[in-house]
Amino acid sequence: MRVRVVGIGPGGVDQLTIEAVEALRSVSAYLVVEKREDDPLVAAREAIIARHVPDPPRMITVRDPERDRSARVAGDEAAYRRAVADWHAARAERFAAALDEADGDVAILVWGDPAFYDSTLRILDRVAAHRRLDVDVVPGVSSLQLLAARHAIVLHEIGRPLHLTTGRKLPDAVERGEGNIAAMLLSSIDAFAALGDWTIWWGANLGTAHEALAHGTVAEVLPEIRAARDRVKYEAGWIMDLALLRKPS
Repeated sequence: MRVRVVGIGPGGVDQLTIEAVEALRSVSAYLVVEKREDDPLVAAREAIIARHVPDPPRMITVRDPERDRSARVAGDEAAYRRAVADWHAARAERFAAALDEADGDVAILVWGDPAFYDSTLRILDRVAAHRRLDVDVVPGVSSLQLLAARHAIVLHEIGRPLHLTTGRKLPDAVERGEGNIAAMLLSSIDAFAALGDWTIWWGANLGTAHEALAHGTVAEVLPEIRAARDRVKYEAGWIMDLALLRKPS
């Protein structure tokens, strides 16, 4: 069985590459993970498929297993890694069962690019340990690329590095002395408050009707970002945001 892991961009229906569109048109089923009933992210994927596939095949939905996100786990690196490993194992079982339902090639629609902070390829590695899979990856436009485009910036200064991390790990990166940090998966922005004189380029739900942007020093725009996050989540039913943070020179 061939499984096509297709990067679909940050959420807008027109952010797919031609290669991604052709991949979506080449399969006999789509496998989509849903967090809950009436998941708005499933609806977003359906809109992308409707925009680009004239006669779409069936969609196989997989209910995402619960993951331990308690404060105890979040504050303990070893416990966090165990919780993620357990979640991946449960996901792999459900992916395997869903693939058994398919007849022919299957596409999995992945937000942004499958190489950036997404577990799909790791899950498929687990599935492939017990059955034969031909995994084909189609890259996508990442939210980090679109953030830079929306703000018309280069992600790094001349000859300088870019440090890519998660919101959870942002304080660690700052403590190590990183001065140009892209933070993704922002479950919280509380860590921003300690970076008042840093410059921030922030964006949420990029490429969608609910896109929001902010730029300035953290001290100046943090209240605006908090309000925008609440508004976007209320209006869209979901939020995916990220930020580039740069220390003053």
